[in-house]
Amino acid sequence: MDSTTTSPRFFQLPVWHVGFRPFFILSFLSGAILPLIWFLLFAGHITFSSELTPAQWHAHEMFYGFGWAVLGGFLLTATKNWVKIRGYHGSILFVLVILWLVDRLAFFLPSGFPALLSALLHNAFLLLILALLLWTLIANRKNDSYPDNWVFILGLPLFLLSKNLILSSEYFELGWTMAMGLFRLAIVIMLERTLVQFMKSIFQVEILKNKMLDRLIRAGIFVGIFEALLPVSVAVIILGTTAALLLFRFFFWSPLTAMRRLDVGLMHVGYFCLVISLFLECFRLMGKLNAMGDIATHTFTMLCMGLIIPGMLIRVSLGHTGRKINFTASDKFAIWIVGLAGFVRIVVPQVWPASYQACILFSAVCWAICFSLLAWRLTPFLLGPRIDGKEH
Repeated sequence: MDSTTTSPRFFQLPVWHVGFRPFFILSFLSGAILPLIWFLLFAGHITFSSELTPAQWHAHEMFYGFGWAVLGGFLLTATKNWVKIRGYHGSILFVLVILWLVDRLAFFLPSGFPALLSALLHNAFLLLILALLLWTLIANRKNDSYPDNWVFILGLPLFLLSKNLILSSEYFELGWTMAMGLFRLAIVIMLERTLVQFMKSIFQVEILKNKMLDRLIRAGIFVGIFEALLPVSVAVIILGTTAALLLFRFFFWSPLTAMRRLDVGLMHVGYFCLVISLFLECFRLMGKLNAMGDIATHTFTMLCMGLIIPGMLIRVSLGHTGRKINFTASDKFAIWIVGLAGFVRIVVPQVWPASYQACILFSAVCWAICFSLLAWRLTPFLLGPRIDGKEH
């Protein structure tokens, strides 16, 4: 059989039908592997030939490796639904996957490799996926179910700036705080759009939806993206006020009711951890956070993102392949162990500083277990056709 007949068939495989399928598989792989590589770097067991510090690699890969595998899959799927189009599929998804892998492997280039070519390899994936997402939102603006998607239109290009700042030693702090702020924005918008619907459909509960409050929160989160450029007092006021508004709204989102169901409860717990991380970030900026490790950042990445993302991966992988959404014993164990990873990584070193390196290893192993379990259960669904007969 020649390549002219095999290639079209390859791109018609179910895994290339919609964006979440290949990118959620990449999120399983990166969630399991990248934290283990980080421990090896942190402990000095491996080194890169590049001039990048281990901390730069870690920040870049958790935000732009793991984080964008999740966010890319989510947005490729969500944006097409928001504007009611077929969405990207087939060969373009294959190209995106290859470019995502190239970005990971580019760190292993030998010293002396041309800087311009290295920059291209590192940026090709993000450049292409941002162009595709922005084209979807801008070209189909009239059919957009969410008029406030201008926030994404403004925010998405900032990811490219943040990514390259992280790779620059001089502007590293600006880069990773921008990345954290951008992921905060994505999570806040996702929570607003899903929890209102979930609480109503599952529990018949109407939670607070106030346009002015929501706009103030989104504005505070958006300005907070640039916290490293603001005077400390201004950044603290903005982040602290935003955290207070989020906390106020949290109590009107029926958190106790939400705890009756795991997937919805996880989103509420992640929401609360977002609030705590913002308050901790205020203390960090003021220099009043005397702690082992950056607990403000890790409260967000490990307890907010770390708890919300596995539940979202399970829900989307099941629901969008035509399956009933149910959490098996292995799913629940995966979520509990990733929550334990966050607790150990953040809390234990504060009472036992000598355990810091061991806690990093423990949390990395927990992440590896969590995402390996999710991969084992969900990858066959992502590779196979929908069970309800629909194409995508």
